[in-house]
Amino acid sequence: MVVMRNMNNLCSLIERRPDAVAMVRGSDAYRRIRGRVLFYGVEDAVAVRVEIEGLPRGRGSCQNPMFAFHIHSGTKCEGNPKDEFADAGMHYNPGNCKHPYHAGDMPPLLGVNGNALSVFLTDRFTIREIIGRVVIIHANPDDFMTQPSGNSGEKIACGVIKRAFR
Repeated sequence: MVVMRNMNNLCSLIERRPDAVAMVRGSDAYRRIRGRVLFYGVEDAVAVRVEIEGLPRGRGSCQNPMFAFHIHSGTKCEGNPKDEFADAGMHYNPGNCKHPYHAGDMPPLLGVNGNALSVFLTDRFTIREIIGRVVIIHANPDDFMTQPSGNSGEKIACGVIKRAFR
């Protein structure tokens, strides 16, 4: 089974240079957010590794924050005073699927003392398809139901996906 073979080699995979990377930065209101999203091509899938710090912290034991995390169709982390990352566009959705089945819908980030680490495997896109697009971290968790974007709230961080040089 291809996926199982990939999972067995996950540790060695994420030690090699990624095929693409997005350097993430927070909006003016969330200047402390920074990190990277690494993309690795693996046979018929893409492994994604997310390392973020400076996220807003929750209050109390039941308030560990969760953040929606998506690839958007835009090509810039720019915008206007009302939406600093407005040029990010909507979720990347070349198949015209309903949310949460957009190609750009990814698992939420779980905040732990302002940090998030995530590693997952997806076959919703290829490296070639996402080069030049942007990753977005939203202020709220994705509800996985509301159309078209999961009621995920304000865009608090953004990064353009670029081909990594080997």
